[in-house]
Amino acid sequence: MFKRFKKQGNQTATIETTDLGPNKIYMAQVVRRIDWKRLFFIFLGVGLFCIVYYSPAWPDAVDPKGEHFPLTREGKAALALFLLAGTWWVFEVIPIGVTGIVIGIIQALFLIRPAEVAFGDFMDPSVWFIIGSVVIGMSFARTGLTKRMAYKMLLMVGEKTSMIYLGCFVMTASLTLIMAHTAVAAAVYPLLMAIYSLYEQNSKPTRFGKGLFIGMAFVAGAGSIITLLGAARGAVAIGFFRDITGREISFFELTYYMLPVGFVMVFLLWGFFMLIFRPEQKTIPGLRERANTLYTNLGPISRTEVLTLVIVFSTIAVMSLRSFIPFFAEVNKSAIILISTALFFLFKILTIKDLEEIPWNIVLLFGGAMSIGFCLWHTGAASWLAIEWLSILQHATPFIFVLGIAFFVLIMTNFIMNVAAIAISLPVALVIAPYLGVAPEIVLFASLVTAGMPFLLLVGAAPNAIAYESKQFTSGEFFVAGIPASLLLMGILAVFIKFIWPAMGMPVMLP
Repeated sequence: MFKRFKKQGNQTATIETTDLGPNKIYMAQVVRRIDWKRLFFIFLGVGLFCIVYYSPAWPDAVDPKGEHFPLTREGKAALALFLLAGTWWVFEVIPIGVTGIVIGIIQALFLIRPAEVAFGDFMDPSVWFIIGSVVIGMSFARTGLTKRMAYKMLLMVGEKTSMIYLGCFVMTASLTLIMAHTAVAAAVYPLLMAIYSLYEQNSKPTRFGKGLFIGMAFVAGAGSIITLLGAARGAVAIGFFRDITGREISFFELTYYMLPVGFVMVFLLWGFFMLIFRPEQKTIPGLRERANTLYTNLGPISRTEVLTLVIVFSTIAVMSLRSFIPFFAEVNKSAIILISTALFFLFKILTIKDLEEIPWNIVLLFGGAMSIGFCLWHTGAASWLAIEWLSILQHATPFIFVLGIAFFVLIMTNFIMNVAAIAISLPVALVIAPYLGVAPEIVLFASLVTAGMPFLLLVGAAPNAIAYESKQFTSGEFFVAGIPASLLLMGILAVFIKFIWPAMGMPVMLP
């Protein structure tokens, strides 16, 4: 008898072989190695939860008017859960969708919110909007539209990987000018997968793959700040601004100030990814010829492809009209996008097999994100956080005050819905701003910039999670790339606050 040892992943197999003449009996005993790193981060999350949850009562937050905001037991528990979820999401100790489920479980077990409320958030219309967006992306992939678009784009940008980066980033950002960035990411994702298959046949993680998909998520956020059509946060913020200041911000005024910020970030992010995720190959030899051959082999556009385009662009048109026509404004955008889902199955563009392939890990991730976001909001923890942070800034210089507000929104929007981050911070900021002589307009626009670009966590925005489905990067790698990208964003925002927006005519100080 003798032993052989075989190592695979986190397992070490000890194989015992007994020679019984012509017959051999193989007995394998698998001994699992302990993943100490994973255990550390599991207990770190649990430890942070216990420290905050079982700590003595925290002092009230006091706003500039002297109003007290107590942090209740439920609010403190929500902050504890916030820390646990963030730790587990960043270090991916269990599947990110399962962490989302844990968020609902803990709320129910620790009586933070009723179970039907905590788990009901998993069926929020915003989660259904993500499902509808993903299905649109699937329809493009199944009909061959993504390949047709990918090959056409490659014929235009050529064989340099740097130009492929740029072409994909500009296309993604441009689409967010007319449709929600979630829908854009879902539609662009299969296109990027088709492009990447021409770079790496085995779909193994590469620097080019990481840059391509993380970059798509980042520029989708950068583009989404430019118009009201890119995301719902703009309309919500303008509504708060109108109610508090009595001044209306028009569609075109928003675009006037946001367009330069958005596209400056797109091109800077291109340079950023060329620096930190420089492709292994400078060019893909013969790519243009291969793309041309593959495009020719697709033949003329089919009736199914045309029907898919009609459904998708009709959906986009109706959602866009919500910003201009009161009748459509009353119709929920999730209901509109889900009509397209029903039509894809009605016309047999998609089948039951496609329905089973929806990335439920991502859907559960966003269900958990909605649940923790509403938990922080409904328990008062989010308001307590906002007032504590902004009260620190009430004696700061105007420039630091505006940057501080933007930074708070940036951190919060990585953990909760950007709409919620705006809703809890903007009203308080607009109350404090007059005491410092700061014009409300610059507070609004600075907050909207950072609310649109959560570069740290996958739960910060749907495009982040959709990009993760490529399996080109881990949540930890996304977080690490997001730190310098967030610093770059804050630096660019500082330049716009100090120099560019005032030169464009934006009020900075009250008269």
